[in-house]
Amino acid sequence: MQDAALMNYIDRRLLSLEKRLEKCNQDILDYVEEFRDFSKMVLSRLAGLNSYKTEVKSEVESLLTRVERAQRDIDYIGSVRDSNTCIEVHEDLVKQQLFEEAEEKKKLKLMLNASCDHMLAGIKSLKVVKKTGDKHGSWMKDSGKKHAKIYLLNGSVNNVILEFANIMAFMESNHTLKARRITLPFPWEGTGHIVYQGFLFYHRHGSLNEIIKFNIQKRKITDQMQLPGAGRIPAYQLSPSTKIDLAVDEQGLWAIHAEPETGGNIVIAKINHITMSVEHTWDTPCNSKGAEAAFMACNTIYVVYNFPSGGTSRVQCVYDVLDAVNTYEIPVLYFPKRQGSHSAIHYNPKEKQLFAWGDGSQIIYKLHTKQKV
Repeated sequence: MQDAALMNYIDRRLLSLEKRLEKCNQDILDYVEEFRDFSKMVLSRLAGLNSYKTEVKSEVESLLTRVERAQRDIDYIGSVRDSNTCIEVHEDLVKQQLFEEAEEKKKLKLMLNASCDHMLAGIKSLKVVKKTGDKHGSWMKDSGKKHAKIYLLNGSVNNVILEFANIMAFMESNHTLKARRITLPFPWEGTGHIVYQGFLFYHRHGSLNEIIKFNIQKRKITDQMQLPGAGRIPAYQLSPSTKIDLAVDEQGLWAIHAEPETGGNIVIAKINHITMSVEHTWDTPCNSKGAEAAFMACNTIYVVYNFPSGGTSRVQCVYDVLDAVNTYEIPVLYFPKRQGSHSAIHYNPKEKQLFAWGDGSQIIYKLHTKQKV
C-alpha cells in the first residue's frame, strides 16, 4: 500500500513538472514572437526617422543657399556703390605690381648675362675616363682658368684634394703618384663642391650651411659664408650626404639646396664668388624626391632623377630663372647607355660638357644644345 501511494505521488509531481516546463516553453516562444514584432516596429520607425532627417537636411541646405545668395546680393550692392574708387585702387595696385616685376627682371638681366641663349637638347655620348676611388665623389676642371688641371675629391667626407696637371696624367695607371696632394683645414661634406677661378668652394663638414672659399694655390681659407635655409634636408633624396650642391655655369657660382618649407622643392641661389654673398634666390617647381643630382647651364637648372636601386638617369625637371625656357615643352632627357647612379654632376661652361661621378667611375658626357625659345 505504501509503495503504491509513493508511486502515485511521484507520478503527480512529474506530471506537474512537465506541465510547468511546457508552459515555460510556450512563454519563451511568445516572448520571441513579441520581440520580433517589436524589432520590426523599431526598424520601421528608424527608417521613417532617416527619411525625415533627409527631408530636414534638404530644407536646411535650401535655406543656406538662399542666405548665401542674399549675402552675395548685399555684397554686390555694397561694391557697386563705391565701384569707381575700387577700380581705381585696383588698377593702381596692378600697375605698381607690374612695374616692380619689370624692374626686378631688368635687374636680373643686368646681373645675369641675358645673351646666354642656349639650352640643353640632348645628352649625346659618354666617355668613362677612369674608375678610381669610392662610390661617392666628384671630379672637375676649373672652367674659370685657362689651365687644363683636373681635381679629384674622393668620398663624401674628406679633406684631401688630388690635383693633376691634365687629363692624360689623371688617366695614367699610377696617377696618384703624379698628383699634387692638397690638404684642407676642414673636411668637406657631400659631393657638391666646385673649383672656380682658382678657389675650391665647399660645404664644411659638421656645419649646417657654412660654405668655405679655399685658395688652392696658397692653400688657405680666404672667406666663408652662411647659406640661409640650407643644410636641413638633402638637396637630392638619392644623394643624402649632399645638403648643398655648388655649381658653375656661364654666369658664375650658384648654390642648390632643398627646404622643408617648400615641400622638399629645390631652391637655387646666385652667389657672388668675390664677396661671398647671395645676390638672388629662386624657388623652383623641381622636387628633391627621386633626384640624384642637378647642374646649372646658362641660367637654367637641370634636375636629374633616378630610381633608388639605380637605373637610367634622366633630366625631367627644368627651370630657367629668366623664364626664357618653356619648361613644359621640354621632353625627358635620358643619359645614354649607362645603368647606375650619379653622386655628382658638374657642368663645364667652357667645354660644354658634364663631369660626372657614377659608382666610382669618372665620366664625361657631351651635350647637344639648341637656341632658347
